[in-house]
Amino acid sequence: MSPVAPAAAYFATRTTKDTIPLIEIPEKTGRAWLKSLPSRHATWLQAQGGDLGNAGLVITTPGENGELEAVYFTPARHAGASWKLAHLPAALPEGRYALEDTRTSRDEATQAAFGWAMAQVPDQRYQSKPTERAPRQLVWPGNAVRDEALAWIEGVLLTRRLVNTPAEDLGPAELAEAARDLATAYDGRMQEVVGEELLSEGFPAAYAVGKGAVPSRAPRILALRFTVSKSAPTVALVGKGVVFDTGGLDIKPRSSMRHMKKDMGGSAVALGVAKTLLAQGANLNLLVVIGAVENAVSGNAFRPGDVLNTRKGLTVEVGDTDAEGRLVLADCLTYAGEQKPDLIVDFATLTGAARVALGPDLMPVMARDAALSHSMSQAGYSVGDLLWPLPLHKPYGQNFRSSIADMTNITEGFPYAGSITAGLFLERFVPKSIPWAHLDLFCWNTAARAGRPAGGEAHSVRAVATFLKGWKPSKKGR
Repeated sequence: MSPVAPAAAYFATRTTKDTIPLIEIPEKTGRAWLKSLPSRHATWLQAQGGDLGNAGLVITTPGENGELEAVYFTPARHAGASWKLAHLPAALPEGRYALEDTRTSRDEATQAAFGWAMAQVPDQRYQSKPTERAPRQLVWPGNAVRDEALAWIEGVLLTRRLVNTPAEDLGPAELAEAARDLATAYDGRMQEVVGEELLSEGFPAAYAVGKGAVPSRAPRILALRFTVSKSAPTVALVGKGVVFDTGGLDIKPRSSMRHMKKDMGGSAVALGVAKTLLAQGANLNLLVVIGAVENAVSGNAFRPGDVLNTRKGLTVEVGDTDAEGRLVLADCLTYAGEQKPDLIVDFATLTGAARVALGPDLMPVMARDAALSHSMSQAGYSVGDLLWPLPLHKPYGQNFRSSIADMTNITEGFPYAGSITAGLFLERFVPKSIPWAHLDLFCWNTAARAGRPAGGEAHSVRAVATFLKGWKPSKKGR
């Protein structure tokens, strides 16, 4: 398994005589622009043929003695600021590079630096012959916020690698170990409730979902606390940690089960957001709550038609064992609410309906207060980590009716708005006095793009961390 260079290894603090300029080709390359270049550069560019305005160009330009003297480039199509430079490192020789344009804004410079590094950190842990490649260094763009970019890199890498880890190597115990590592690194405290203790400690729904797994993969609830000060606001980050989802007795087909190691993506994102904030010293007390379970098929697995108790006291009739994540989150959200944080944000790879609605790149965010979901969406837009507000349309919630329990876990007879109805289910387990947002995530790249390899993705880590850094509780209080 290959080691990963520290995030700072992909950057340099100053230029040297050997630093190679990175020059962005303008959208319109007329004679005036070409005349502004050294004549040998203009001649070289014109000799390339084709349209210099094409997306994703990387043109290495030699000097008088044949050495690499400059790199001319155009951003990849639809790359945005985050991935503007991400296609460059793979096309460049080892060396130190610097953007020639120093007028880049703070946000754009920070995102560009992030993308430069992310293009150089493929997950090769399971390859027999990983590629060893020296970092291509970028001189920090002048306006880049270095601590923020480095924190993004660390948080996104943690999330991606957890999601990419095969389920055989990442059961509930291993997920707990990853959480413990974070707590140790940042002087946090961690509590863990395992197996049948979940019943005595008041997590019956989470236990029901995970009880069908073998004893070595027993379900557990994790609670991490990072305290800055008594006066700092407290944010609870709640993550769905289903380390593998067969669908349970309502078993998934092969195509739907293929990537279900990623069903713990919500917990990975919660840990990634926490790490991103902790690395920046954000003035927030953090509570991270994770329900780590495996939804297995066994003689002891919970069944369709079972009625489950929850920590809140509501009873839930199981309409579908493949709608298990919301059952785990129900107990986690109730527990988080009992701790009286100033804000609760939950993360879950919860519904396929979200992907039908918005595809693989846009993540739905829902909140009781539309202003909260829109503010989070705006934060995501500002850093190129896109969230899309969806409404919690109350009338849809009436479709959770059960004839024998307080509610069901699916909307039988109402096969619409699945992402919204899942959010409405979760809302019942969050105290009305506490602001709350729910993110329905994908945590996967279906195809490789520069800086974004196929596989695990850290959707919403940068968006939520950016939002929380600037967030303050309402002066009205609760």
